[in-house]
Amino acid sequence: MSTESDQTPASGTGMPQASPAGSPWQLWVLLVWHPALGLPVDPVAVLGLDNRPDAPAERVIRWVPLVYETADPWRVRLGESTTRDDVERWRARSGVCQAEAVDVPDGATDLAHAAELVLDELLAEVIPVLPLRGEA
Repeated sequence: MSTESDQTPASGTGMPQASPAGSPWQLWVLLVWHPALGLPVDPVAVLGLDNRPDAPAERVIRWVPLVYETADPWRVRLGESTTRDDVERWRARSGVCQAEAVDVPDGATDLAHAAELVLDELLAEVIPVLPLRGEA
């Protein structure tokens, strides 16, 4: 699991809903194409951004374990820095990579903790119900 910070589960996928507009943090679940399902529903990471104007930009990425090659498209997109505008541009495009906004979990003490809570939920509730990537 990466030590970069980021978080958010997606709506309609069994994950938490998008963060309210007043929250200083925003989280997204980063998804890639799932070959068995034919849709970009395979979570590979949680991305979190701190949107407070008075604070330095903070980015957190939490990677799903053992998805190195599968997550490569996102590793390339994320690069060294990520802004909210980048995420909105990616969300506007359709394709093999998608970013789904999720709520900041209750009890999160900071952005990194929020991302970890979302990743924990993905690992416990979402990923186990997906078919294997090679299954039809």
